[in-house]
Parts: sequence; C-alpha cells; structure tokens
Amino acid sequence: MSKLYRFGISLEKPLIDAFDKHIRKQNYQNRSEAIRDLIRNELVQKQWKEGGIVAGVIVMNYNHHKRELVSRMLDIQHDFQGLIISTQHIHLTHHDCLEIIATKGKASEIGDLASRLKALIGVKHVNLSITSVGDDGHGH
Repeated sequence: MSKLYRFGISLEKPLIDAFDKHIRKQNYQNRSEAIRDLIRNELVQKQWKEGGIVAGVIVMNYNHHKRELVSRMLDIQHDFQGLIISTQHIHLTHHDCLEIIATKGKASEIGDLASRLKALIGVKHVNLSITSVGDDGHGH
C-alpha cells in the first residue's frame, strides 16, 4: 500500500503564480498532482540518460513508394525485434504511411532504433516518446 507524505516548499510569489497559471491551463486539479507529474518526468528522463529500462513509442511518417524503404525499415525492425512489442501501419494518403512502433527495453537501444529509422531516405519524420515501465520510478 502506498503511503502519502506531506511536505512544504517555499517559492517566490511570481514563481508560484506562474506555476498555478500553467497547471490551470493543463487542467490539473491541484498543485500536488502537477508536482507529482514533474517528479515522474524527471525520473523517466534519468532512466533514459542512465540507460535504464523504459517503454517507448516510435511514430514515423514515410513515403511508402520510396524504393527499398519498406524493406530497409523491416530489416531494421528485425534487428531490434527483442525491443519491439507491436507495430501498427496506417495509410495516410496514396504515398504517405504512418508507422507506430511500441517498444520496451534499454533506453539507449530504443534510441538507436529510432535513430536508424530516422536516417532512412524517404522517412519524413520520426518522434520517440518514452515512459517508465514501473510505478516506483525505477522501472521495477
């Protein structure tokens, strides 16, 4: 069972006013949840930097008519098959496709996968988003 700890912090008035304005725009119910999200984000970034285990999503837009592109993409995905949980292919237009690749593994390896896909000729855009795989902030 999780225990709730209360603590106080001191901030300058302009800083807390700016924070309150920001969290209202983000639809947070209170400061506590906004601060929890900031802490969680910092811990995920730490996992990323230290090569910890993370979950990630690679979203890419590419021209599927580009010669050999799909074959090269599949070869790269097979090279990283231990990281890939699932892929989804979506037809956007006659030429453009969206590929969504769900991953789990070492942050550095997921970053390598995204970089290799991004470097392919015919790939228009790649975005990598990461998150924790556990709820204790350490991926456990």
